[in-house]
Amino acid sequence: MKDILLITPPFTQLNTPYPATAYLKGFLNTKNISAYQIDLGIEVILELFSKEGLQDVFQFVSLRVESRSEMSPNSSRIYSLQNEYIKTIDSVIAFLQGKQPTLARQICSGNFLPEASRFEQLDDMEYAFGSMGMQDKAKHLATLYLEDLSDFIVECIDENFGFSRYAERLGRSANSFDELYSELQKTTTFIDEITLRILKDRVEAVQPKLVLISVPFPGNLYSAFRCAQFIKANYTEIKISMGGGFPNTELRQLKDKRVFEFFDFITLDDGELPVELLHNFVSSSAVENQFKRTFLLENNEVVYKNNTLKHDYKQSEVGTPDYSDLLLDQYISVIEIANPMHSLWSDGRWNKLTMAHGCYWGKCTFCDISLDYIKIYEPIAAKILVDRMEELIAQTGENGFHFVDEAAPPALMREVALEILRRNLSVTWWTNIRFEKSFTQDLCLLLKLSGCIAVSGGLEVASNRLLELIKKGVTVEQVAQVTRNFTESGIMVHSYLMYGYPTQTVQETVDSLEMVRQLFEIGVLQSGFWHQFAMTAHSPVGINPEAYGVIPVTNEITFANNDVAFTDKTGIDHEKFSFGLKKSLFNYMHGICFDYDLQDWFDFKIPHTKIEPDFIQNALQKDINFTTKPNAKIIWTGGIPLVETFTKSKKGNSWVMIKLTFHQKTHSFEISIEEDKGRWLLEKLEILTVFDEKRTTFQQLKSDFESQFEDFELFWYSKPINTLKEFGLLTL
Repeated sequence: MKDILLITPPFTQLNTPYPATAYLKGFLNTKNISAYQIDLGIEVILELFSKEGLQDVFQFVSLRVESRSEMSPNSSRIYSLQNEYIKTIDSVIAFLQGKQPTLARQICSGNFLPEASRFEQLDDMEYAFGSMGMQDKAKHLATLYLEDLSDFIVECIDENFGFSRYAERLGRSANSFDELYSELQKTTTFIDEITLRILKDRVEAVQPKLVLISVPFPGNLYSAFRCAQFIKANYTEIKISMGGGFPNTELRQLKDKRVFEFFDFITLDDGELPVELLHNFVSSSAVENQFKRTFLLENNEVVYKNNTLKHDYKQSEVGTPDYSDLLLDQYISVIEIANPMHSLWSDGRWNKLTMAHGCYWGKCTFCDISLDYIKIYEPIAAKILVDRMEELIAQTGENGFHFVDEAAPPALMREVALEILRRNLSVTWWTNIRFEKSFTQDLCLLLKLSGCIAVSGGLEVASNRLLELIKKGVTVEQVAQVTRNFTESGIMVHSYLMYGYPTQTVQETVDSLEMVRQLFEIGVLQSGFWHQFAMTAHSPVGINPEAYGVIPVTNEITFANNDVAFTDKTGIDHEKFSFGLKKSLFNYMHGICFDYDLQDWFDFKIPHTKIEPDFIQNALQKDINFTTKPNAKIIWTGGIPLVETFTKSKKGNSWVMIKLTFHQKTHSFEISIEEDKGRWLLEKLEILTVFDEKRTTFQQLKSDFESQFEDFELFWYSKPINTLKEFGLLTL
């Protein structure tokens, strides 16, 4: 028996739990409030895609479909091969859970998996994936196998089914609750029945006073309401609340009281304090009840209550996320498409953490910067963050981390990297960033040493005029330089790309594509994805559309409000560029077709680009910088060298030299230097490590050197020291 049951409804990700309930459970632990969490998404998937589950699927279809002629040829083929699917499904799921790695050889050898229409793309597999390893190739084939089954379920059982979303169309910008409400009056679907059967077992085992349903995306909304409807009908004493990303962005103007036939409360923004107060409410009989950012029904009217004097908790007070109760060893890794960054989303188990609440930039005009989750910026101290990493490694057995920041702050990333190195932790991590000029070559090297494998950031529209209008705070040239720094340090770079921003011309779309082509051709971008601009109600463009030349389509808002339909005063049909932009990018990501004329990607006439063919190349020309900020921190990340002395002679003069030989993981290198300066350098290298919490500055190093020798700059920019800089002497 627990006080609270935390639920993530179907469906989010197959490979790792969405972290909202784990964050909340970690907080509730600090308050000694007992809680149990479930990810209904993975539990439904595991029940559906099992031997018994597929037997039920095919039995259900046999009773429902009178004639095979009603099916498409593809579904008819899958139905005919049902015994092969039933026979192989448990082994395939176990393989994708990492439990039967030897199955990879059988999957790749052919004639093991039944194949339907998804396998028709296999002609392109070598082109898409190159010589990928056998495990990854088998994961991709197994993913196609599951997608074939998903297509069958969509056609023959439930048109709303999807691995990472369910009935998403019902949640997307549903200004009115009517359609979703009507859907909820219908009999439950085959997928609903599985969901509610699992839910019933958990509710009766946990016996909670309060159920919290986290709804991160529109694709979770329908199932959230189905779950709430079931609990209301069968367990009238339990109170139910909804929170998460969807209500935070979409339900801020909620007026429809029918919503409260399903939920008792809907909370907005950070959930810790609102949830604590809801727990107090259901646990006590206080006359004056306090709420934080909470919608509820009072006197048959929807009211918004924010009547507590308590402030939200600081990030240092919310505790470490707690992943207990979740089926961590049963998530499945899939490889869907040949996009390097997207594979990180769907392949492997990641512990999710946040470096900083909100966004330290908070100016981008397409972003929801008026909402608390962006607007309120609060970083976490590096030591606390790495403490939490160590706690999660101990709890989950996983040392992979995805920092789910809006934009991780460079200074904090530096401190976290140093703390990871100081504790000698072996971790793998990736995050989202802004392409800040702060990401110098040396900082990127430090991040790589600490375990950073990838970053994603917004280039958006690769046009300096539009980047300024977006208030992105970067230029195309700066993005090129930063992506170069990451790439050269061995960190993969993914870029979010945008088309159709207000006032964007056809010429700017073509020029933006040319910028992207050059970035991939030079090799400083490895992954990208084009998104068409969407206007949201809480962004500067949505709040003040006239200033950006767009005319919103306004509806009465009684339920959800986020994506706002609009017309652009330019009258340009940006949608028609979608296919060509995405097709060209797919080819660029695989290192081909850079010599194609941009016109070749489109079946309509486009203007010639006005971007010089060597624009990015010129932006990457390195100027040798002979200036260093006095307060820059100097850190040596290598080891202590082997030391030899030898005598050097020239024109009758001789002097003693030191040869320092450094052994690194993959290679060795050596430098030679005058003995006295070499001894000084050796002494400093022993101090300038990640363990030097005082952090020696450039000015301190210069002063120390010049107390014994002359002209520190001549020494600092000499060939031997420049060699050290290439191999781990960092200026931060």
